[in-house]
Order: sequence, then structure tokens, then C-alpha cells
Amino acid sequence: MSLKFVVLIPLAALCFAQEPPKPGTLAPKPAAPALEPVQKVDVPMDTVVLTVGNEKMTRADFENLMASLPEQARAQSKRRIAEQLAELKAMAQEARKRKLDQKPETQQLIALQTDQALASVLFKDISATVKPDDTSARSYYDSHKGQFEQVKASHILIRFKGSQLPLRPDQKDLTPEEALAKATEIRKKIADGGDFAALAKLESDDVETGKNGGSLGTFSKGRMVPEFEQAAFSLPVGQLSEPIKTKFGYHIIRVDSKTDKTFDDVKVDLEKQMKPQMAQQAVQDIRKQTQTTLDDAYFGAK
Repeated sequence: MSLKFVVLIPLAALCFAQEPPKPGTLAPKPAAPALEPVQKVDVPMDTVVLTVGNEKMTRADFENLMASLPEQARAQSKRRIAEQLAELKAMAQEARKRKLDQKPETQQLIALQTDQALASVLFKDISATVKPDDTSARSYYDSHKGQFEQVKASHILIRFKGSQLPLRPDQKDLTPEEALAKATEIRKKIADGGDFAALAKLESDDVETGKNGGSLGTFSKGRMVPEFEQAAFSLPVGQLSEPIKTKFGYHIIRVDSKTDKTFDDVKVDLEKQMKPQMAQQAVQDIRKQTQTTLDDAYFGAK
């Protein structure tokens, strides 16, 4: 399970709380950030750009705050963030006037927010500075070579009832048995010398790849449905598969070539892939090094 620090910044919550998309729907595209007028005169960094009650914020202060916000937050206009920051500060000032900040439960919440913010900053710092050495990266590469194998393949797809692919014009909606029989017949034609590309153009229900003779191009593991992937990566180059059933229909697969990316090819990507894991491990090490005692009578035994 990946670690996620939740920093309780009311400003971020005010600015970016959204209703989650409903299951089965696409999340709406975020609104384009408001365009800001071009400033004709550059504002010096020590200029006070925001005043709320007795609090003043310079341009430098505001831009430091902007840099600490999540990327999604920075997509909004500076004015919008400043307006919501002003609202936040006005409410906080009023809370202090009412001495709400002196309540024990409020002080506990502030302390928790501080700890969460520090933990988040620490994790960000670890993630930015950690880097695998060549030995670790090479070891990872050697133990995950299958991830870096690629195949170039072609296929002919025969759909059946219930497939996610639409019927082609004037096409009969085949039962799974009829689709298997048709796929078997087409495979026999190819095995007897028939032209794979020509038959793909004529018979494949995957019309997009069919236009290109059934070519799927080059792909790595994780790109295809499991049944198709297992067949494609296990087939010798140039050999036809038996009809492979997936949720789309029956596939006749031909692997045209196989390549393995070298360590040098993937070194940069490997480092990007390993850094989150290394940062997570660093956090776990910190956790183990810090003595912690839980009262089993209160929390319950593990």
C-alpha cells in the first residue's frame, strides 16, 4: 500500500473540493485556469500584495506559498487563490479574537496539522533526493526483465455475441461456438499459405487494425488483456496461435518480432520507477527506528 500524507490545509480544501465522479462515468475536465492580465510593471518581491486585517503578505511570501501548494491548486489564478486565502485568514483572525485557538482541542488539532505538514514536507524531500545506485538499478532490471520485453504482433479478431466491439455492417451476430469455428477456419487458411494481412482486412472484426493487415504494432506487458498477452509473449516469432478467447472474441495472433530493452535503454525509467519505492522504504525505516509503544489494553492486541 502506498503512503499518502494528508496535509490539512484549509485553503486547499476550500479551493479544490469537488464532488467525485460517479462510477462508470468519466471525470469532467478541469476548468481552464482564468487568464490573468499581463502586468505592465514588474512588482518587486518585497511589495505587499495582500493585506488581511493586520496581516500583510509580500509578493515573495505569496509566491513561496504558491510553490508549496499541490499542482492542481496552482492551476487556478493567483487572484482566486488570494481571495480564498483572504477568507481563510479573516476567519482565523476572528477565531483568535474569540480565543478559540486557546481551547485544548483546537491546540491538539493545530499540533496534528503541523505534524502532518512536516511529514508531507519530509516525504517530498526524501522523494526528491533519493536515487538508486547502478548496482540496485541493475539488480532490479535483472529480476524484472520480463517487464522490458516487447513484441510486435498482428491479429485477426472474430467477435461473438456480447463482445464490446460493435457489429460490422450486414454482419451476423455469431454465437461463441460459431465464432470459434470461423476463427479455426481462417487459421487453417493461413496455415495452408493464405495471406494473413489480406484475410485480416477481409475478416477481422477489429476494423482499425484490419485496415493495416491486423498489425497491433509494438507493445509491452500490461497493455493487452491477460489472455491475449500470455499468448503473444509465449509465441515464437512467426508462429500462429490457436484461437485465443478474450472478452472481445477469438483472436488469431502472429508475433512478428520480439525485442528486449537493454539496461541502458531503461535506466532513466528504472530510476523513476524505483524512487517512490525507495522513498517508501525510507519512511518505513524511520518508522522502525522510532520507538513506539501502544497500550494493548486500550487499542487491542494485533
